[in-house]
Amino acid sequence: MEFTYTAITKAGQKETSSIQAPNITAAGHILKEQGLLLTHIEEQQKKSVVDFLRNISTVSLDEKINFVENLSVMLKAGISISRGLQIQVKQTKNVKFKNILTDIYNQVEQGKGLSEALEKYPNVFSNIFFSMIKVGEVSGNLDKSLEYLSIQLHREADLRSKTKGAMIYPAVIVVAMLIIGVLMSIFVLPNLTSVFKDFGGDLPITTKVVMVFADFMSAHAFLVIAGLIGFVIAFIAFLRTYTGRVLADNFLLRFMVINTIIKKINLARFSRILSSLLKSGIPIVQALDVAADSLDNIPYKDLVKQSAVDVKLGKPLTESLSKNENLFPVLVVQMIQVGEESGTVQEILEQLAGHYEEEVDVTLKNLSSIIEPLLLLFIGGVVGFLAMALIAPIYSISQTIQ
Repeated sequence: MEFTYTAITKAGQKETSSIQAPNITAAGHILKEQGLLLTHIEEQQKKSVVDFLRNISTVSLDEKINFVENLSVMLKAGISISRGLQIQVKQTKNVKFKNILTDIYNQVEQGKGLSEALEKYPNVFSNIFFSMIKVGEVSGNLDKSLEYLSIQLHREADLRSKTKGAMIYPAVIVVAMLIIGVLMSIFVLPNLTSVFKDFGGDLPITTKVVMVFADFMSAHAFLVIAGLIGFVIAFIAFLRTYTGRVLADNFLLRFMVINTIIKKINLARFSRILSSLLKSGIPIVQALDVAADSLDNIPYKDLVKQSAVDVKLGKPLTESLSKNENLFPVLVVQMIQVGEESGTVQEILEQLAGHYEEEVDVTLKNLSSIIEPLLLLFIGGVVGFLAMALIAPIYSISQTIQ
């Protein structure tokens, strides 16, 4: 349940916001533990359809990049954070993002730091936001930290765009194949195979298989379509669980063609993020934790998390990364080791990021030419099987007639 409250902070300032809790009593206890003197609290009214649609809407990466860039420019121009946030609220068209920025502005006006205000929205702002902005606030170089953050977000957006663009073609082909295959199985194949049912001769095994399949599809068309849709929904839901993500990530790291791209993308992202964080002045242990949370692949995430623990205990970073050469090749580990010995880890990581980003770019450009022959082989195999199953009995019938 969500409750709206008004309270007095320890600094004597009025705060109005919302909180999630099982009931109103639990909400009161949570606010009391936060040091707030509660003056009013009530359950939020049931929201309209419009409010619901606003809540499920997302904040795009481009919108977050614009937010960071504009705020950085305004701070460099001498505008205060609160004034900058107020301007951002007026400029933002996304209703959900506007509401979030309004709440962040109110929190900053009440004396909270920008990083502390952003932490209230972990589903919108990742750990890299909190960490880099917090360092900027402590060091007094918030505009510089926002500039580094903007560069990192631009790199991330560019990588995502290239990855999605490369996957659109094979995804469209696979979906079209499935739809055409289902429609043919339901409406076309039964008409073709019905010709052979009255034929008294011995049909080839391939023809019998196609006939059984076509009969089942035509007789249970609704069940097949509903089952296919249900399977897709269940599969997507499973992939969103931790177990599903682990299995999928490990499978992708072993699947030919895709595994090379996955490794290069994660190495590029790890190197770029860690370099940006270290450049911003964030300690290595905290930087590794943030970098780990920014990685999508679970095996990479777990290894970098463990590296943060090992470095905290005094071990070299390369000692942890070298535990799995499949994830971090020897070349990467050796270059980082050189950086550790010479005190140039940031520069080495930046070079590695540039190198793997270029390789990812080249690989993604050639992805369609790699996948295309595989798709053609698969389609050719299916067409060949159907041709053999349907043409063989026709030839047999013509021979019998003669």
